[in-house]
Amino acid sequence: MFPTFEVVPAVDMQDGQVVQLVGGERGTEKTYGDPVAAAERWVEAGARTLHLVDLDGAFEGERVNGDAIDAVLEAVDDDIDVQLGGGIRTAEDAISLLERGVDRVILGTAAVENPDIVAEISDEHADSVLVSLDAKDGEVVVSGWTEGTGLDPAEAAQRYADLGAAGILFTDVDVEGQLEGVRTDPVARLVDAVDIPVVASGGVATIEDVLALEDAGAAAVVVGSALYEGEFTLEAAQNAVDER
Repeated sequence: MFPTFEVVPAVDMQDGQVVQLVGGERGTEKTYGDPVAAAERWVEAGARTLHLVDLDGAFEGERVNGDAIDAVLEAVDDDIDVQLGGGIRTAEDAISLLERGVDRVILGTAAVENPDIVAEISDEHADSVLVSLDAKDGEVVVSGWTEGTGLDPAEAAQRYADLGAAGILFTDVDVEGQLEGVRTDPVARLVDAVDIPVVASGGVATIEDVLALEDAGAAAVVVGSALYEGEFTLEAAQNAVDER
């Protein structure tokens, strides 16, 4: 997973449409159209991995945008990695998705409520689980970023690494969707805490932000609003990484 640093475009879905939220808050969304069109756009631009999130599923506790997800899986070639999160609450659901063509499942709430689910899925499908540690004010939050857990992200990451997680997806909710820049210290702290890849997300506004997260030790960065708003192109960001 991520043998070299990747810029990964986000395809976040709500009510069957691509959206971006500000600070994880429902009602702040800006809509960007059809998920398949977005996925095809990013693949054409050179994406090696797509980051899909069922936002309705994350908030409501069960996947809602299944038809849109299936359509994206049908539309992209097998050589494009697809990672999917939002509303995956059981090992059975996760394994079903992996068997249908998803390359990695992203577990947030389910992993916090039942950490052993990580080992259960990983035992059957190695290197297939990204544990999502979304942090607000330095605390892991779940249920669509609406509930605090009291967990420290670095300590939680160590636990999930021991349970077989293939990687950690770290979202800095405090800067998510605001296009005001990233904070590298929380990412570097997670990278220092575990020996598995850390994928960073939240706040990217410039190519310099992308490079800063690479310097902090992240294995990849998920980018949403900056790409959809045209702050920079996927090609330019990945080229900047590759040319270092």
